[in-house]
Amino acid sequence: MSKKVEFLFDFGSPNAYLSWKVVPEIEKRTGATFTYVPVLLGGIFKATGNVSPVIANQGIKNKGEYQFLESERFAKKHGLTKFRFNSHFPVNTLQIMRGAIAAEMDGMLPKYLDVVMPAMWEASQKMDDPDVIKSVLDQGGIDGARILARIQEADVKAKLVANTEDAVNRGAFGIPTFFVDGDIYFGKDRLRDVEEAIAA
Repeated sequence: MSKKVEFLFDFGSPNAYLSWKVVPEIEKRTGATFTYVPVLLGGIFKATGNVSPVIANQGIKNKGEYQFLESERFAKKHGLTKFRFNSHFPVNTLQIMRGAIAAEMDGMLPKYLDVVMPAMWEASQKMDDPDVIKSVLDQGGIDGARILARIQEADVKAKLVANTEDAVNRGAFGIPTFFVDGDIYFGKDRLRDVEEAIAA
C-alpha cells in the first residue's frame, strides 16, 4: 500500500521553493505522489512562538551567513540555477496562500504552484501587491481577477486557517514540513529522510 506523503508549504519560505524543485525527482524515484497542503507560515509562527530564521539569527555572528551558504549548496547540488532570494523579502503571503486554497478547490493547485513559486523565488516579484499578483497569474494562464475575488470568500479563508491549525496540532513549527504516513519531518535537509521513509 502506498504511503501518504504531505508537503506543507507557504510561498514565503525559500526552502519551500527549493524543496518543491527537488520533490519531482523523489516522486520519480519512489513512485510516491506528494500532496501539497497550503498553510500560513505567519500563523504557524504565531501559534508556536517561532520566528523566521532572518529574525532568529539577528545578533548571532556567522549563523545567517552559514544558512545562506547551505541554501546555495543545495541549489548548486540540484542544479537550481534560477533561484534568487526575493528582493522584497519578507513578503506577506496571506493573499497568495488564500489563492493556493482557491486554486486547490478549483483543481489547479499544481499549475498555481508552477506560476507563483518562480515569481517569488526566481523573478523577485512583489507577491503581496494585488496588481502584481493579478499580472503574474494572468501571464501564467490563470485568471488573476477570479483568484483575487475568491480569496475574499469565507470558505477559502476558513480552509487556510483550518490547514494552519491542523499543521500546528500535528507538530509543525515552520516550513517546509513533510509528513510520511503521519510522521513529521522538517526542512529541506530532511528530504533524504523523507525519501527513505517512503521507500521503507
